[in-house]
Amino acid sequence: MKPADFVGTLFLARDVAHSVHLSTRSFAKHSALNTFYDEVVELADKFAEAYQGRHGLIGPITMMSAKSSNIVEFLEESLADIEEMRYKVCEKSDTALQNIIDEIVGLYLSTLYKLKFLA
Repeated sequence: MKPADFVGTLFLARDVAHSVHLSTRSFAKHSALNTFYDEVVELADKFAEAYQGRHGLIGPITMMSAKSSNIVEFLEESLADIEEMRYKVCEKSDTALQNIIDEIVGLYLSTLYKLKFLA
């Protein structure tokens, strides 16, 4: 698994969340997605910079496409992809990078909670 694919997955999540954020009529959903798309880009950038600090440049980011149009399903699928990729992108023992991935997973879980139970 290439780190450019991992970062591309996060960029896609940002784009999908921003799109739904702009079209929802629910203020709670609007707010939850605003937080998500702001923070996921910061975490993607944090991961990419740290990864490149350790392993060198990752090259062009892979542009992904969405599999689901339902935002909760999309985020659940995206989270499953991230959790599957995490040990393919970097070693389990690379705790600095794994910690950033933990932050990403936490953001997804928090957003899913808000979308499922507060929106």
